[in-house]
Amino acid sequence: MRLPRRVPWSSLAELDQVCSWIYTDESDLDAKVLAVQRLSAWRAVTTLPHALDSTLSLLAVIVQDSSREGPSSHLLTRQAYAAALIRLVNGLVDPLQLGAYARSIASIAAQLGLPPWLVELRHAATHEDLPSLEVLREAAREAMTWLLHNYFVPALNPSAPPKKQAPPLRPLQPLLAQYKTLLKSTTRDASLRSQYKAEVTQVLRDIERWVAEAKVAADVSAATLEWDDTELEDGEPQDGRERWALEKLCDALLEKGALVPLSKKKRAVAPEPLQPAPGVLAIWTPLLAHLEALHPSLRGVLVAKIVAALLPAPDATAPGAELETIALADTRRRDASYDMCLAGWAHWLVAVPAAGTPPAADHTPLEEAAVALITGLGPAGGGADAKAARFLLDALCKTHPALRDTASVLLSASAPGAASQWTENDLETMAARLDALVAPATEASAPVPSAPVPDLGSAEGTALPRGWRALGPRDGWRPAPIGVHVG
Repeated sequence: MRLPRRVPWSSLAELDQVCSWIYTDESDLDAKVLAVQRLSAWRAVTTLPHALDSTLSLLAVIVQDSSREGPSSHLLTRQAYAAALIRLVNGLVDPLQLGAYARSIASIAAQLGLPPWLVELRHAATHEDLPSLEVLREAAREAMTWLLHNYFVPALNPSAPPKKQAPPLRPLQPLLAQYKTLLKSTTRDASLRSQYKAEVTQVLRDIERWVAEAKVAADVSAATLEWDDTELEDGEPQDGRERWALEKLCDALLEKGALVPLSKKKRAVAPEPLQPAPGVLAIWTPLLAHLEALHPSLRGVLVAKIVAALLPAPDATAPGAELETIALADTRRRDASYDMCLAGWAHWLVAVPAAGTPPAADHTPLEEAAVALITGLGPAGGGADAKAARFLLDALCKTHPALRDTASVLLSASAPGAASQWTENDLETMAARLDALVAPATEASAPVPSAPVPDLGSAEGTALPRGWRALGPRDGWRPAPIGVHVG
């Protein structure tokens, strides 16, 4: 759950008033002075968002420039403009250097929709001759316009659609194809490793830069300009932007031609242990190890994506079913060799520990994958489309006896809708299964007594409202689980 975000205004009406003071009349200096005073008061109370802090800096310089006296203050005014613009650009770009390798300021600014000439002016003001006063004034007006459309308007109208959409994320497939070509050459001929080492290193950095770009694209809304998207999940901090970027990365890895070869002959998996062919592992494990060292949650995200792809396609009429998920699952379900190769990757990811770490003492990743499979398969077993999912579940349960017993209990239950086969003894069976599932693992093998079925048909000693009576066996009433109709 995301924690509340502290803002300096008590209501949006106050922010709207400040916005009107700044932008309603460009020549009204008195209104701008009021805005500077209000923003300064807010900054004395709490830390301002970077957008408001930059607005205050630019506005103070604009007011000073409009009321200056004599040409002696030109240099000071130019320096003040330059400092405010440099702080604006740096404050927007620096928090988004999210990857292990630095990205150019221009590429990050392009993702934010920041005018590129402001980035060039920032570079000139920092490393070259100070721009002229006319150029700096125009840059300040451009920056204030950008802040209006990218901060004030979204903040005052959070439900309105953004005026500008973020630039589309560049495709990852060309980088993966380049990596695959290089690794094929080095795995076939080990003598080429030193020759291609620099190219492999470069493509690995390019893929990591793509992940950093995806993290920016995950949250380009400048309504807060704080990019504080950290959430708490099971007591651990989780970056929602990083998970979104890793999910996009995993989608590209699961396309045919990446983790799953295009040739069906190369998709063969080893049954014991269940894992992809050695040639496929040799190509893709270096990339996975490199990315996992920078993003420890990658393995869990990839396993979750694979499990979702192996499960039967959700019913389009079911509530909450997403059309994109249905279409994707339906496309992948047509190729059995594709599913079996994915099952091999899922088992390898769960069974083989990450590089440089000892084998885990607990079975948390394995249990999470098995629980997701059991939940998705359901009592019906998933049907003919879930053969690879059932095969993966069997492989996961071989090393986990308690999990195997739980899976056998849940998957052996009657499928929903079988009301015609209902008998009174099924209540005792359900109670026994429930006790077996909630019992400790050490007592799972002990016989569990059946829970007695309460006799709800007698109304003796029960005070019922006037006009009501309790049905009993003489009226044809029999106990049954909720949702089961006994004719």
